[in-house]
Amino acid sequence: MKQITEYKDYHSLIKDFYEEQKRTSYFSWREFAKLAGFSSPTYLRLVSEGKSNLSRVTMNRMISAMGLAGYEADYFKAMVNFCNAKDDSAKMPFWKEMRKIAIEYKVRVVDKEAVEYFDGWKNPVIRELAPMMKGATPGQMAKACCNEISAADVASSLDFLTKVGFLRKDASGAYRQTEKNVVASKDGMAYAVHALQKNMISLGGESVERFDAKTRSISSVTLTVNRKGYERIAREIDDFRKRIVAIAADTNDADQIYQMNLQLFPLTWKIKELKED
Repeated sequence: MKQITEYKDYHSLIKDFYEEQKRTSYFSWREFAKLAGFSSPTYLRLVSEGKSNLSRVTMNRMISAMGLAGYEADYFKAMVNFCNAKDDSAKMPFWKEMRKIAIEYKVRVVDKEAVEYFDGWKNPVIRELAPMMKGATPGQMAKACCNEISAADVASSLDFLTKVGFLRKDASGAYRQTEKNVVASKDGMAYAVHALQKNMISLGGESVERFDAKTRSISSVTLTVNRKGYERIAREIDDFRKRIVAIAADTNDADQIYQMNLQLFPLTWKIKELKED
């Protein structure tokens, strides 16, 4: 599914959202309608086909059902108002708002040419750290990192991030991010992303002993679920992650970098399948 800022018509967005959910889980128009608080399971299907429109009230229900937060929710509202406006003059202010959000929150899609970005924790951290530490040397940035990294490694990371366009250096020598967020291309990038995820999960395990409880949040719970319950929980995690990203995006005076890992994995095989063997 495309990034929300690539859409100009909310009907298409709703259709793609439904198809993406159905592709990865037991999702139906009835369940989608229930999430949005609609009694009719056909209403959202008609909206997705452009045969019906959202109102200001139903628009907010959809934001909740689709787990939109922060700039994504703002963009969705502007897009609904843009599509529902009666004439060009009425559409224009909403179009400008959509453009403003799309430019400010442009997402970089990492392709195979920049696969090195996922080589360990250093590149994602330095990408965030360099703009925060204006005028800092690679050695100073290295000292700011909780995990061991040399000044040479920081310099190498800065060179890579600048060369492939993750960072831009202005006339004053300060680094700026070229895009607000980074996501991986779905085209053969899974192996690289999985390697980074394993690295970050390992660091999360080490944090239990390395950092005081006041500076970290680690919790766990063991659950009994079926496939449908798992999929509901997975969607809740995805929605929660989006809300967390929105909170971080709204922070203007950030002074520290954190890593958040969301994990949901099996501890047993399916009991019913074991009984059938």
